[in-house]
Amino acid sequence: MSGNFSYRHLYYFWVVAREGSVTGAAARLGMAIQTVSAQVHALERDLGYALFKPAGRGLALTEAGQAALGQAEQIFQLGERLPELVRDAASQPGLRLAVGISDGVSKLATHRLLRPALAHENLHLVCLEDEFDDLLGDLALHRLDLVLADRPAPTGSNLKLYSHALGASGIAWYAPPALQAQARRGFPHSLSRLPVLLPTRHVSARAQLDQWFERHGVKPKITGEFEDSAMLATFGAAGLGVFPAAEIGEKSLTEQQGLRRIGICDGVEERFYAIGTERKVAHPLVQRIIETRAGRN
Repeated sequence: MSGNFSYRHLYYFWVVAREGSVTGAAARLGMAIQTVSAQVHALERDLGYALFKPAGRGLALTEAGQAALGQAEQIFQLGERLPELVRDAASQPGLRLAVGISDGVSKLATHRLLRPALAHENLHLVCLEDEFDDLLGDLALHRLDLVLADRPAPTGSNLKLYSHALGASGIAWYAPPALQAQARRGFPHSLSRLPVLLPTRHVSARAQLDQWFERHGVKPKITGEFEDSAMLATFGAAGLGVFPAAEIGEKSLTEQQGLRRIGICDGVEERFYAIGTERKVAHPLVQRIIETRAGRN
């Protein structure tokens, strides 16, 4: 096995793997079948392992081929985005910050968490919302600079990710004006009589809420469950029910949406994490977010 290999050979291997045959890859690349085949054999020779095995009229990956494809996918997917990134950088000068927001994070808290970076004069902020695992994949592929989540990155994963605690927010109960008086009367047992809106079970705080109900002997009258915290607050403000929310977003809830705080959810909190690909953060805005929030804990 040689100490080096050609990325050109790796690229041809990647195309063959995606097409499932040398013939298909040759057609896509506009090259002769023999040329593509020779490039793949050269890569196998350099690596010292067979990457393909016959499978019907096509090819299947060996175990070594599967490992090589995993790395090739990361390399060439990033390469395909290079023209777009260069074009965006040239047309929109400034410091770009791409943030993935886990669907379990309170959207009312997101602005507060990102506030340390928002004062940058030439900021180009990109915010994307998705499921936690999908965002971690995009982060590992360097499509994102940062992921905001309500839990740290899992341990024991093949992804080299680092979690930085940004602090926590207590949880309180809020109600639209029409339900405020009834909700406060006998709280928290009033939640057994009134319509209650809750986050779905994929949100980390939901397990704490269920324990809180059990601890207080409350059997809530659940009329709605929502993945998105902003949607939950919107339906709550429209009168659908009483709901819990992170206190970090209380100003928005009470002043902008006209809701009323009716009581605390003692012992329940929403935690916030910044997840990145570096133990020692290099991106200046990510560093500012982490250091500012950590200083407040």
